Amino acid sequence: MRIATYNVNGVNGRLPVLLRWLSEDLPDVVCLQELKAPDERFPETALNDLGYSAVWHGQKSWNGVAILSRVGEIHETRRGLPGDRADDQSRYLEAAINGVIVACLYLPNGNPLPGPKFDFKLRWFDRLRQHAQSLRDAGVPVVIAGDFNVMPTELDVYKPERWLDDALFAPEVRQAYAGLLKQGWTDALRSRHPDERIYTFWKYFRGAFERDAGLRIDHILLSPDLAPRLIDAQVEKRVRGWEKTSDHAPVWIELANP
Repeated sequence: MRIATYNVNGVNGRLPVLLRWLSEDLPDVVCLQELKAPDERFPETALNDLGYSAVWHGQKSWNGVAILSRVGEIHETRRGLPGDRADDQSRYLEAAINGVIVACLYLPNGNPLPGPKFDFKLRWFDRLRQHAQSLRDAGVPVVIAGDFNVMPTELDVYKPERWLDDALFAPEVRQAYAGLLKQGWTDALRSRHPDERIYTFWKYFRGAFERDAGLRIDHILLSPDLAPRLIDAQVEKRVRGWEKTSDHAPVWIELANP
């Protein structure tokens, strides 16, 4: 089973890019972030025409996450991250597909720091760690995929010295990610590319993509019972080079059948 995550950066504005990628690569399950569309404007029909069913959690102009499947029914298990009733941002969606819990997330950016946005990011990360631990305690196969807005190590960022004051590379955020991994999650992409500078995001300006001046901020985490099934994990970098594309590239993993 191939599971992918993709920050599409506007699902309707970049729908031709999304549909082209889906039709060429045919991932089985897809987590999308940054839909930037309310629920009623999600392009369900276009995705259905490609053979994908979908659940989504939209928000006008901002945020928004969705899970797509072409290999089995989607049974939604959670909409929104628990722990803060005042949090009305559409950043978390969870579903069971073919015996696997798939959690799709779009973690807050947190800039500028210090400030309320950074504080919110840390609180959101803490809620994520608590919920992830509950998923671990349940003993079910889980994939957590999405845009985490964190570069875990210096290997995950072009010229790390330029990012020391950024919320994506702040020590507190990197520690939060490391704390998540200590629960027993496997960073799939890094496990397959332990020493490689491999990126998932490139800014639009200053020729960042052409210079490969990127960041690795899109991650796929596997619970301990899924990690042995990991066959491969890659970044579909070519998609970032298409016209009118997202500033992110899709990331995918291949899991062996149980």
